[in-house]
Amino acid sequence: KTSLLDAIRETEVAAGEAGGITQHIGAYQVHNSDHTITFLDTPGHEAFTAMRARGASVTDIAVLVVAADDGVMPQTVEAIDHSKAAGVPIVVAVNKIDKEGADPQRVRGELAQHSLTPADWGGDTEFVDVSAKARQNLDELIETLTTLADIQELRANPQAEASGVVIESRLDPGRGPVVSLLISRGTLRVGDALVAGEHSGRARAMHDYLGERIKTAPPGTPVEILGFDGVPEAGQQFRVVANEREARRIAGERANRLKTEALARRAGVKVSLEDVLARAQKGELKELALIVKADVAGSLEALADEIAKLPQQEVTVNLIHTGVGGINESDVMLASASNAVVIGFNVRPVGDANQVAQREGVEIRTYSVIYKVVEELRAAMEGLLEPEDVEETVGTVEIRATFRASRVGTIAGSMVTDGTVRRGATVRLVRDGTIVYDGKIGSLRRFKEDVREVAQGMECGIVLENFSDVKEGDVLEVYETRDRKSVV
Repeated sequence: KTSLLDAIRETEVAAGEAGGITQHIGAYQVHNSDHTITFLDTPGHEAFTAMRARGASVTDIAVLVVAADDGVMPQTVEAIDHSKAAGVPIVVAVNKIDKEGADPQRVRGELAQHSLTPADWGGDTEFVDVSAKARQNLDELIETLTTLADIQELRANPQAEASGVVIESRLDPGRGPVVSLLISRGTLRVGDALVAGEHSGRARAMHDYLGERIKTAPPGTPVEILGFDGVPEAGQQFRVVANEREARRIAGERANRLKTEALARRAGVKVSLEDVLARAQKGELKELALIVKADVAGSLEALADEIAKLPQQEVTVNLIHTGVGGINESDVMLASASNAVVIGFNVRPVGDANQVAQREGVEIRTYSVIYKVVEELRAAMEGLLEPEDVEETVGTVEIRATFRASRVGTIAGSMVTDGTVRRGATVRLVRDGTIVYDGKIGSLRRFKEDVREVAQGMECGIVLENFSDVKEGDVLEVYETRDRKSVV
């Protein structure tokens, strides 16, 4: 992706047109006859969905870059799912066609299996074979994008009050909040009063993607401005209002509403398996959207086959994304944007996925037996799902080193990073988001002495019952399971 963007940029500069890229704005423009195209260098494919989840459509067309020698990779499939969820038409750039072993036709065949059928095969997806290194067919790619823009009749009124999307924002020690905007409609002028989310301000200074000061910016222009009172989130929509007083009033009202919505999200999930049938009968839910992650491809395939056999009279099931590996933030943001439930088989949330799920009101369900997944989904669709057991994480441990002892086996030199760990507690060992052991703590030691429990911030030695394949970097989740009825 980066090499292709650089090649397009260098071709533009060589042609004598204004061209360039700034890392902070993350966008630049190229010109093709009377068209100007703004390329947005997204920080990752989840940006499409994260921005859609916040109510913003930031791009008109997505360019999916696939290497002709590698073909479709897992991250390619993920990018396709995110682009589709965001409702963005896709143009495929098959890169590295000059490399030995390149097979653009194989790429077309693989992508056709993911509903991206080439136009020359009778489908509706445009494919362009390019080489960033050899600067081959870059003009054809630009021409394809402008043609698609004409077909879609992408137009904006430059006379209206400016509005658009926040691309990026940061706090600069010397200049204060620096916000990158992409103008979707109207013309932005220096001195305009702005509001974006719960933040307001006035455009005191404005720079284009080359870093040059400008006074006006028409639709489709990426700009960097100074003058906001805070740092709005990427994906927030901005608009120009009459004056700064009005901007502050709107921002204040939004701040109060966002706090209320955040509290409501924490109190309950958007879509829960337990209320699927009831909501379907009320007409609130027509399909159950699922994101399924599993530990291995075989399990994933088996799960998808079983889910396809579920009864679909009242509610249809839609698998919007499947993948191998831990449940990450990208999965959660896709679920939030699509009102989906995340199903994990022998995998766990990784990084900040759990916190993001709580913030966004996304339900994550994890299983270790395939029939249990299918059983609960069928029960949910028939309105017979029993309240699930509540699992509470009481401690988290990072394994920092391992030691061999002849009598006890492998000792995990650990640090308790959260909560408390007790001898005999139920524990789950997670490696790269995948569960590799579920059992009990056999022994717990500190300074060569057996102890009953170890609190947060302390180091200890842990031996797991009937398991010795522990590795540095593994994470232990200590948990308790209780009946939801007893909790209520």
